[in-house]
Amino acid sequence: MGHKIFISYKYADTDVKNLPNLTGCTVRDYVTEFQNKIYDEDDINKGEEDDDDLSRFTDDTIWKKLKDRIYDSSVTVIFISPNMRELDKEDRDQWIPWEISYSLKETSRKTKTGKSVASKSNAMLAVVLPDSNGSYKYYLESKTCCFSFCTMHHTEKLFNIFRKNKFNLKNPITKKCKNNENVIWTSLNSSYIDAVKWEEFIYDYRKYIDMAIERQNNIDDYNIQKEL
Repeated sequence: MGHKIFISYKYADTDVKNLPNLTGCTVRDYVTEFQNKIYDEDDINKGEEDDDDLSRFTDDTIWKKLKDRIYDSSVTVIFISPNMRELDKEDRDQWIPWEISYSLKETSRKTKTGKSVASKSNAMLAVVLPDSNGSYKYYLESKTCCFSFCTMHHTEKLFNIFRKNKFNLKNPITKKCKNNENVIWTSLNSSYIDAVKWEEFIYDYRKYIDMAIERQNNIDDYNIQKEL
């Protein structure tokens, strides 16, 4: 059985690696690549379609369309790209934080018969896109400071609500690096919004969606931040 997937992303970020046979790629091209995968299987894309030009709508209308789609979805996939966050704008003035917030909230609506139905917090997953040089280091950086290799997540680049839902497992297993300065999280599923590289995700996206749903089933194990 497929899943209703909402995709959250910065449409016009051009600082991403060109996909095969494409030049001048934006994040939207990666969304299209993922959508093509979805259409080949049972999953349903609840995000923006290629022919859905939201620019002709008012902000209120756009937000209503987004809320309706998120409400009727069960999984939210966030594409992390180098310029996802506009530093000259407040978080609440950008779409992605609101999409994350609404995805995590349990929202009630009334059916035609007047019955109140609440949506669950969505399963959440972040996909890190390679920058224009093909590197993931701007967010995922391999480190050699501990006895076994580890990866640093540059969470300072994320929106506040996004950052607070990283490494938010209530009872994690951790250890110190050999330099005794940094803490290494060794628990599986240590973040409710886990992150995976694009190349790994697109190869077997169902695997990572299923892992996100497993975290959703155990959401009480996490300190969830739902407000901006």
